[in-house]
Amino acid sequence: MSGEEKVNYLGFLKNDAIAGLVVFLVAVPLCLGIALASGAPLFSGLIAGIIGGTIVAFLSGSQTSVSGPAAGLSAVVLSAIANLGAFETFLLAVFLAGVIQAVAGILKGGFIANYFPSSVINGLLAAIGIILILKQIPHAVGYDADAMGEFSFFQPDGSTTFSELFNIVYAVEPGAVIIAALGIGIMLFWDKIPGVKKTLIPAALIVVAIGVVLNMIFKAVAPHLALGTVHLVSVPVSSSITGFFSFFTFPDFRQIGNYQVYITAFTLAIVASLETLLNLEAVDKLDPHKRHSPPNRELLAQGVGNMVSGLVGGLPVTSVIVRSSVNIQSGGQTKMAAVFHGFLIIVAVALLPQALNMIPLSALAAILIMTGYKLAKVGLFKSMYAKGWNQFLPFIATVLAIVFTDLLIGIIIGLVLGTIFILKNNMRSSFHMFKENHYTKETLRIQLPQITSFLSKAAFRETLQEIPSHSSVILDASDADFIDQDILEAVRDFQNVNAPERAIELSLIGFKEKYKLEDRINYINVVTKELQQSLTPQQALDILKQGNRRFIENERMDKDLKHQMLFTAKDQHPIAAILGCIDSRTSTELIFDLGLGDIFSIRLAGNVANEDIVASMEFACKVAGAKLIVVLGHTNCGAIKAACDGTKIGKIGLLLDKVQPAIDAEKITKENRTSKNETFVNNVTRLNVDNAMQYICSSSEILSDMLERGDIGIVGGVYDLKTGEIAFTELKTKIKFKSEAVSAMQLN
Repeated sequence: MSGEEKVNYLGFLKNDAIAGLVVFLVAVPLCLGIALASGAPLFSGLIAGIIGGTIVAFLSGSQTSVSGPAAGLSAVVLSAIANLGAFETFLLAVFLAGVIQAVAGILKGGFIANYFPSSVINGLLAAIGIILILKQIPHAVGYDADAMGEFSFFQPDGSTTFSELFNIVYAVEPGAVIIAALGIGIMLFWDKIPGVKKTLIPAALIVVAIGVVLNMIFKAVAPHLALGTVHLVSVPVSSSITGFFSFFTFPDFRQIGNYQVYITAFTLAIVASLETLLNLEAVDKLDPHKRHSPPNRELLAQGVGNMVSGLVGGLPVTSVIVRSSVNIQSGGQTKMAAVFHGFLIIVAVALLPQALNMIPLSALAAILIMTGYKLAKVGLFKSMYAKGWNQFLPFIATVLAIVFTDLLIGIIIGLVLGTIFILKNNMRSSFHMFKENHYTKETLRIQLPQITSFLSKAAFRETLQEIPSHSSVILDASDADFIDQDILEAVRDFQNVNAPERAIELSLIGFKEKYKLEDRINYINVVTKELQQSLTPQQALDILKQGNRRFIENERMDKDLKHQMLFTAKDQHPIAAILGCIDSRTSTELIFDLGLGDIFSIRLAGNVANEDIVASMEFACKVAGAKLIVVLGHTNCGAIKAACDGTKIGKIGLLLDKVQPAIDAEKITKENRTSKNETFVNNVTRLNVDNAMQYICSSSEILSDMLERGDIGIVGGVYDLKTGEIAFTELKTKIKFKSEAVSAMQLN
């Protein structure tokens, strides 16, 4: 399901309105905190939140992502404002960064999102969860020395995330603890209360409302528990509409020739785009509907958003994982939830700032702690560990890097480590190798992947060098759409030098004309006259048994059917003649995993034998040189069942009469000798195979003589439709049949 598909916004209006309200409550203090951590005016964070929730949300193709000022950019913004010397100059850089992002979106630069390793994305989610828990614990107990938007491990005041946890013992506010503890309890058990889910009211909204009410009660009844303004949301308050608009700042276009502005703009564009695309992938993973958000459209939306934000005094905006997670967990279904949150920020900061300033930070901390818990569940760590070290190590490295540095540095470290592991795996296992038994000869097939890059060169050369002398090797490029020149050079060196020197029989398959490597097939993929003549009847049977085993295990050998077609167009040298049933489920070439020219396939209902069948067998063995005759019946055979029921319809009856001797020879079943008795039908099938074998040998002097000399063998078999397995009789030469064939196959 794509994020761009038609969405029924009205159908989810109620869910989105409630989710938007919850996101709004969480977003306001985060916007203020990020602005404070960035060294920018507090109102610039709110402006970015408004633009992220309105303009970006409208333009975005994501239904669940919420944009706004990002904690991951706070260090970049702080440094940029200091270098440029004025906030107005910085705003010009934000505007230009938006232009760069919009152009990147139009030019489809979002394709890089396809190359983010899932281990890094999962690491981002887990790390954000851990950071939320660690950073919000101080706010939950009333220690509000740092802003809620401060996510870095090393903080501006010299302390760290962990030292802040120790500092809280000196500044615990009992009122904040009560509000946070009650909030966490509500978040944990709200959905378990009967009938609550049907109300669509999220627990987070109740937590905020109860936090406000409790603090009012504390002020009236227990002043020592009441929370002061330092522990509450603090939105800038204006005394008039004119005062409100005075909060907006505009870029200084006089600095358009300042090269430092362009350096800052490119830095912001690259970092904001990277964080947006990575967050977008992470949000899509959280989306219960698993919708795919178009990255190019997202870059365009973010670019337009940053252009507007720079023009009116806002911080840079990106997709933000924290607000997006709260949105999804609060039941947000479409982008209207983000839009609601944006408009609520406008209304609240313009008309109701005093109401916002009554919300305890500890209530919001409870919401964010539970959001973090859901993002960093133990189950995520277990599932990543179960996927193996190649997934777990980049995952855990990303988690640790983000937790112990900041979002931006951690993401970059995670991406670098994830890329290293991808390159390592690509070098080790970029091509598939397996052994095939081409009749009597073992061959190593090396299959090149769809994209065979230079990264595989070292492993590819090493593999070729380890191939034993006198081996048979196939280099198969049939699936390769692109092969790097380094790989082609290695192939040519092996073909022209290494393989001849070590007597390696090399075959090339599937190399496109542009690579100037002609297909050269030197392995035995077709039964040659020499191979046919060298086989014994037992070896021919072994080839059939091996093929049936591959068929059962779904490991069928790759065949160059075009090569077989061209080779057999001149002549044929089949190893066996197989008399099977005409049943559509018993194609002999398939169930024996054979190709063109490998066998004579004779098919007749009920695999019964007649003079024409015997004549065909004589040609197959005496003229064409086949070494084996196989009579192959199968379970649940329609012809056998019809014969058991005595069907007499047209000429079908004449054919089925040939099964009657097998029915008469079946002496075990005393009752229900009809097609409804599966055991009876299978017994008749086995006996019918024996009768056909007896008829072939007794009615052909040519075949009898060849059997006596051991030139050919004859064997019976029954193919099980349910398992694909063939139960063979003992291979016979110099065969003497009894008048009633009951001993060649054991009856169950």
